[in-house]
Amino acid sequence: MKYACLVYVDAGLMEGLSENDGRKLVDDSIDFDWKVRNSGQLILAQPLQPPETAVTIRIRDGKMSSTDGPFAETKEHLGGFFLIEARDLNEAISLAMESPMAKMGSIEVRPFLEQTHSVTGDERPKLRE
Repeated sequence: MKYACLVYVDAGLMEGLSENDGRKLVDDSIDFDWKVRNSGQLILAQPLQPPETAVTIRIRDGKMSSTDGPFAETKEHLGGFFLIEARDLNEAISLAMESPMAKMGSIEVRPFLEQTHSVTGDERPKLRE
């Protein structure tokens, strides 16, 4: 079975980190990702850009509406995710609009955050083949 492990962070705690502690957190996270990847269990690990970079779309009566940020109505809950590659946010929104799930709730479209290990220069592991 496959699992999505969605990491929710406390922004206050993240903002309270020193520059060195923030760098260490990134490095430790990348080291963990490689450890799990080397065990054969990691499919993909990727942090997301901050919530304010997101666009949430809805299709109702055949019409698309969008809201900046992840402001889904409270009756909605995170029920899954899909990963896509797109040229830009507009293309990503166009792809998300094609999902049948856009009619059943909302889809938050958020860019990935690219990071590299500050000591080794390693990127996070790529999707395994």
